[in-house]
Formats: sequence, structure tokens, C-alpha cells
Amino acid sequence: MSLSKQIVSDLTAAMKAQDAGRTSTLRMVKAAMMNRQIEKGSELDDDDMQKLLRSLVKQRRDSIEQYEKAGRAELVAKESAEIEVIDAYLPKAASQEEIEQAVAAAIAETGASSIKDMGKVMKATQVALAGKNADGRLVSEIVKAKLGTL
Repeated sequence: MSLSKQIVSDLTAAMKAQDAGRTSTLRMVKAAMMNRQIEKGSELDDDDMQKLLRSLVKQRRDSIEQYEKAGRAELVAKESAEIEVIDAYLPKAASQEEIEQAVAAAIAETGASSIKDMGKVMKATQVALAGKNADGRLVSEIVKAKLGTL
């Protein structure tokens, strides 16, 4: 079953179970999915769906950061719950060790010697971690740390 069909099926199940939080989140995902389909002009494949879901998670993480600064704990909890629901449809995230290994390999591969080479290292690292659902911000922090010590 494709990812988009799975989400629609789970939305129906959540509505029947009267799970308000899950229903709300899956409705939001379905609306984003429909908008992306209209933009693309065709059905979304699983790769497109994963990109969409990662984008939605990133938006939620950015919102959490803003809500924490504003002291809005109830909104932080709501966004965190939405991330949990969306994450269930994404592949397991890459661990920090996997990211560090990929960064080290990318530095060796590109011959990076300073922070000026960060773009090349980031690109090589993202290629190495393709399909592993790595958090771009964490990858960036690790690349900066490793290049800063060279």
C-alpha cells in the first residue's frame, strides 16, 4: 500500500476511533498532500510523500522553537504530538553516530580543510544519508563542529 493511501486509511480509522488529535494531524497531512498533488499535477509517489512529511516535521520543529521562546507550553505539546504522528510514516531517523560517520566520510571524500568547504561536505553528507531521514540542522551542527576542529 502506498504511503498516501496508508495515510487516508489511517485517517478513516482515527475518525472511527474518535481520536481527535490523530484525526486533526492526519487531516492536515492529507490537505498538504492534496495541495502538493495539485501543484505537481499528478499522484505523489512515496519519495514525494516522504519529502512532504519531512517538510511538515521541519515546520513543526520551527514552530516549537518559536513557542518555547514565547513560553507557550500548550502549543509546544500540540506540535510535539503532531510530530509523533507524522514521524510514524517516515523511515527511522539516522542516529547521531551514523551522521558523524557520514560527515567524516564526506570530509575525507571532498578533501575539506576549513569551514569554507561546508557546502561541499553538506552536499556529500546528504547524498550519503539519502533515505535515512536525517535532521538537516543536526547534520549542519556536526559538519560545523568537525570542520571547526580541522
